[in-house]
Amino acid sequence: MAYQDHPRPAVTVDVIIFALRDQDLQVLLIKRKHPPFQAMWAIPGGFVDVDEPLEEAALRELEEETGVRDVYLEQLYTFGAPQRDPRGRTITIAYFAVVSPDAIHPHAGDDATEARWWSIYNLPPLAFDHAAILAYALQRLRYKLEYTAVGFELLPETFTLSELQAAYEIVLGEQLDKRNFRRKILSADVLEETGDYQAGEGRPAKLYRFRADAVAEVKARRLFP
Repeated sequence: MAYQDHPRPAVTVDVIIFALRDQDLQVLLIKRKHPPFQAMWAIPGGFVDVDEPLEEAALRELEEETGVRDVYLEQLYTFGAPQRDPRGRTITIAYFAVVSPDAIHPHAGDDATEARWWSIYNLPPLAFDHAAILAYALQRLRYKLEYTAVGFELLPETFTLSELQAAYEIVLGEQLDKRNFRRKILSADVLEETGDYQAGEGRPAKLYRFRADAVAEVKARRLFP
């Protein structure tokens, strides 16, 4: 079959934004303004223009639907089940980002009636195959948390070891042994003490930050649990 005669599926992008908010791992969703799945919640995204690079399309759709901009996106996976979109054969490239809760302030844009945070552990019914996409994204985030220094993106610039452990436990969905956690995270050599302390009940806790020159891949093969 000649190139010009070959069927061309549509291409879309979807953008998953994770943040730790209210002691919970939350994801940014929009309520769809138009069919299909009108008034259902969905991952922000849309169609890629013919002359548009994929990541630029992802950033554009994210801003158009949520007002969010200036985030670092990582390509997650390509989803292309033949029946995933009732409008026709559509392949989507999913991107995701992990942000500090104060970094973005979403609001509904052109193709959405609402944009808000939802707990990844208590999601509403979702459009398309977005439930499966989010399940995959959570799995990838957990993997990255165990093998890389991605945890710094979930926290403010400085934090205590207890706050860091709490963040890891929320994402991993399980409790971690305090002594084991501290030994492994400190031996990974990605943190540095700030010299300051966080006041509170009992003994003041040391404040840490991630080293600016810390390599992305931690030295331990698998940190947690």
